[in-house]
Amino acid sequence: MNNQTDGLENINLSRKPDVPGLIFRGFRGKEDYPTILVVILGCASVDGIEHSDKLEDITYQYTHLIHCDLYHDMLLAEVEDIVVGFCRVSWMLEASGQWLGCPVGYVLPQWRHKGIGSSLLHFNEERLRQIAAQLKETGQIPMDVPCLLDLTVNESEIDRINLLERNNYKVRHYFFEMVRPNLENIPDILLPPGVEVRGVESEHIRLICEATNEAFNDHWGFTPVPLEYFERMTNNPDFDSSLWSIAWQGDQVAAMVISSIFKGLNETFGRKRGYIDNICVRRPWRGQGLAKALIARNLIALMKLGMTEAGLLVDAENKSGALHLYENLGFQVVRREMVYRKPLEV
Repeated sequence: MNNQTDGLENINLSRKPDVPGLIFRGFRGKEDYPTILVVILGCASVDGIEHSDKLEDITYQYTHLIHCDLYHDMLLAEVEDIVVGFCRVSWMLEASGQWLGCPVGYVLPQWRHKGIGSSLLHFNEERLRQIAAQLKETGQIPMDVPCLLDLTVNESEIDRINLLERNNYKVRHYFFEMVRPNLENIPDILLPPGVEVRGVESEHIRLICEATNEAFNDHWGFTPVPLEYFERMTNNPDFDSSLWSIAWQGDQVAAMVISSIFKGLNETFGRKRGYIDNICVRRPWRGQGLAKALIARNLIALMKLGMTEAGLLVDAENKSGALHLYENLGFQVVRREMVYRKPLEV
């Protein structure tokens, strides 16, 4: 496919299942967003994944993808003009230097076990192989850089797990989703001497971004966070500076805890949960109880906004003792996620 109109073409795959009326086609533009949403929500209800996305959410997400050209990197499976699944790819570079190709795919439950998911996965792998080869040929990544296929799967996604394992993907890492079921008895923890929390100003965003990337640089699988990510967060209509606890010492960002409230999820699932998205401490300030103090501060902020519980995601193999810290603060493991990886021959 060479331009946007190519998305209208019927695409022949080397691995096409024998399903009457099945065709594969490219992305046609914004007219496909409602269909994409239907497929995502149809999968979520069976796979045990919490989704509350609306059309405007999908439109925003898919128009702000990084390293993904939907007209070249996306494929839709269609039966008699009804989209029954789709896939897309993107890529990123880990701080460690590894190149990661990220395949994404969905097939509606009633159309699974017919070979459609395998065809979509094969397209993703071939497309990522092409991208990696082009990046090497043009010198955008070193010729000897390791290339991997990488995706995170929730333990409840049994069909996806089976598909990946049949295609030689292996679990390489684990994460835990944790929930504090109430916001009662939050400890009052003082900040270390000389450290203070300041209000978030626009001129701080770059320093906050740089501090995040430095603090997470030694974490497994970390990829640098672009400045635009934080700028979009602060420009969001739902931005609430009280949920950003940025600790400073002098003119240095020492640590931070950033929380969010996803109103759509709360409405869909009938709860009042806040999420702690970003917990990081730069190396010179580690071991002083700073993370614990900032988390407690954020839990109180969530409570004041009417939340009754809090959630977060933690690296199950984090060597800094994060899991133990969160357990001490009342969080409990409720779900496990696995990172599956597979070498990509380029």
